[in-house]
Amino acid sequence: MVHKSSVAERSLYKQYLDVIEKIPMRARSQSWLIRTRHLNDRKEPPPLISHCMLAFSAILFILTFPWCLFFCVKVAKEYQRVVVFRLGRLIHGGTRGPGLFFVFPCIDTCKVVDLRVLSFDVPAQEILSRDSVTVSVEAVIYFRVSNPVISVTNVNDAQFSTRLLAQTTLRNVLGTKTLSEMLSERDSIASITEKVLDEGTDPWGVKVERVEIKDIRLPHMLMKSMAAEAEAARDARARVIAADGERDASRNLKHAADTICSNKVAMQLRYLQTLNRVAAQRNNTVVLPFPLEVARHFLKKVGHKMA
Repeated sequence: MVHKSSVAERSLYKQYLDVIEKIPMRARSQSWLIRTRHLNDRKEPPPLISHCMLAFSAILFILTFPWCLFFCVKVAKEYQRVVVFRLGRLIHGGTRGPGLFFVFPCIDTCKVVDLRVLSFDVPAQEILSRDSVTVSVEAVIYFRVSNPVISVTNVNDAQFSTRLLAQTTLRNVLGTKTLSEMLSERDSIASITEKVLDEGTDPWGVKVERVEIKDIRLPHMLMKSMAAEAEAARDARARVIAADGERDASRNLKHAADTICSNKVAMQLRYLQTLNRVAAQRNNTVVLPFPLEVARHFLKKVGHKMA
């Protein structure tokens, strides 16, 4: 069982590499993105004015206490993280929450990030397959923010950017597939799209959880052609099955005739069975078998008399 799963994973990874090679370099290039920024990297010390503003904010908090608590004490829910900037610089630790946390008045700004799994529908994309067939494909993307700091500092709108990247990635991946592959390999296409999309959204602090191909719509004329082809295939199979049935029936009839001819009493028994079936149907008609030899004998006698 493990061997089969490993073989399937290797084949899926090979398909993923093949698709990646076929996707244009412009769609795969992410060199312009700001990479992950570590909080432990060396930072320039804040200027003197920052310390002055921090001291002024602390004095203002003391002077306006306790009314300032309504503005300085914030609450973050369990599924939320708050990215706090102090005078435009990211504070130590990056995020606050969940629960209560404190911000300084006038110098701290907050950005709330939702960590729950979000989903959106990819609008219908007109895609030209590898065998030059135009299809309309819809998909569903499930994603979540894995790093709130990066999702705020590296991209303007992580959700909107993920939506746009999902559309282009879906077009690029499906453009390397034929129509039959699109219809029969939905799971593998969804897995490859998920890997490509996850690789592209990693610098944005977004983790793609799942990709599902929702619907593949074919042109009306192509659907009619495929329906006619399927109907012709079913008709051909029906004719073959009927011919096979006739052949088997002929063989069985021949075998039954040979069996009856081997014993003279078998014909009488068959005759009695036929009478029993006719009587069971409440029929007054009785069918009597008449040998042809006897009929020919009487016909010859009648012919001689008339002559």
